[in-house]
Amino acid sequence: MRKLRDILENAGVNSVAGTTDIEIHSLEFDSRKAAPGCLYFAVRGTASDGHRFIQDSVRSGAVAVVCEYIPENREEHVTYVLTDDSSIAKAVIASNFYENPSSLLNLVGVTGTNGKTTTVTLLHQLFQKAGYKTGLISTIQNKILEKNIPATHTTPDPVRLNELLAQMVDEGCTHCFMEVSSHAVVQKRVTGLTFKGGVFTNLTHDHLDYHKTFGEYLKAKKTFFDNLPASAFALINKDDKNGMMMVQNTKATLSTLSMHSMADFRCRILENQFGGLHLSMDGTDCWFRLIGAFNAYNLLTVYATALLLGEERHRTLTLLSLCEPVDGRFNYIRTAEGITAIVDYAHTPDALQNVLETIQSIRTRKEKIITVVGAGGNRDAAKRPVMAKIACLLSDNVILTSDNPRFEEPEAILEEMQKGVEQKESKKVLVIVNRREAIKTACALAQPGDIILVAGKGHETYQEIKGVRYPFDDKEILKEVLKAEVY
Repeated sequence: MRKLRDILENAGVNSVAGTTDIEIHSLEFDSRKAAPGCLYFAVRGTASDGHRFIQDSVRSGAVAVVCEYIPENREEHVTYVLTDDSSIAKAVIASNFYENPSSLLNLVGVTGTNGKTTTVTLLHQLFQKAGYKTGLISTIQNKILEKNIPATHTTPDPVRLNELLAQMVDEGCTHCFMEVSSHAVVQKRVTGLTFKGGVFTNLTHDHLDYHKTFGEYLKAKKTFFDNLPASAFALINKDDKNGMMMVQNTKATLSTLSMHSMADFRCRILENQFGGLHLSMDGTDCWFRLIGAFNAYNLLTVYATALLLGEERHRTLTLLSLCEPVDGRFNYIRTAEGITAIVDYAHTPDALQNVLETIQSIRTRKEKIITVVGAGGNRDAAKRPVMAKIACLLSDNVILTSDNPRFEEPEAILEEMQKGVEQKESKKVLVIVNRREAIKTACALAQPGDIILVAGKGHETYQEIKGVRYPFDDKEILKEVLKAEVY
């Protein structure tokens, strides 16, 4: 509970109609959840305008409203806080309400198209092993120490985000590692947070359903670095062509990493196989449990971030070598007959190419690669034919199937994917709408030694169809069909 006047600082308030000497019990931006004593934020969203529901929130007990215009039917007992941008005000007020918890943590934000979840999860593992109390905010889950909290968004809304950070402070956490999505930057979810560092992994084709152009997508990522304070560090992947562009206007201290050129932190692959990665990390040879060149980048990023946070080099490498692969990221099953089945979250063209190129590089003979892949509904449609084309180029057999069709017809999504299949590749492509049947068919096609890749859903344990999430786990289906238990 906080006084309204105490939580408006730096929130971009233009004027206030009513008293600020009132107690605020909670913060709400969904009028359906408004309760007595709450402050309601009227935010203009992509689907609806929260200003339309101000009266509903007041009827439910809201004592104050943050808005961009005061409604005509103003209630005398309600305080109206006028601002130019309710989203910014919401983020700053949420931080103030929870007593600015991010300033009490070593908060590191990781942004980019691919690698965010693996990077923050490995950082959380590493710092836990190093004896720190840490928090995690990721696509898969949020964690306070070892307590799992289900995640609904890659980056939560500002109210939930600051609530989580405050809980971490209360539990004695010193560090928090969080994914920062492009949506979160545009929607001001991370505004008002104090970051110790920002990390850029890479930038490839994704989320153009939301950002419309690649330029706008890049701008969203860059804005995160533009807003970092001078006291923070900015770590970027120099091998990505957009890396240096990210930090053109940052005030943070710049550090770089690379596998192909001079940089502050470097590594090279000595060996890459199903058993793991043998890397030379800044000249020191190390074995890691993760697989693939893309994970070499993730490991280098984690190593560099740890050193920028003041950790000792050799201890960091030792502890990092003990870290486990992330759920849904290149997890694999091997049967007694020698069939290998891989589950990976790869749902962008670049991620799919990375995984398939990794499989190509570590297979010992010319084992057949069978790829099962789809594309999500109500998301960036431009990547659908590209993903199908990549699957055909790097696989011996391809089965196009449903991912999470959401509110689209799965057949329509698959028709768009098939546009990326060249005529000469069509003989090796099957289209099976039912994902379970597609996985079963891939298993039936596989001979001893072959490799099956089931891409797109990774850690997810559901399939979303027409607004309903049905139980569905790629790994469990593979274990059931292949009668295999060993990962």
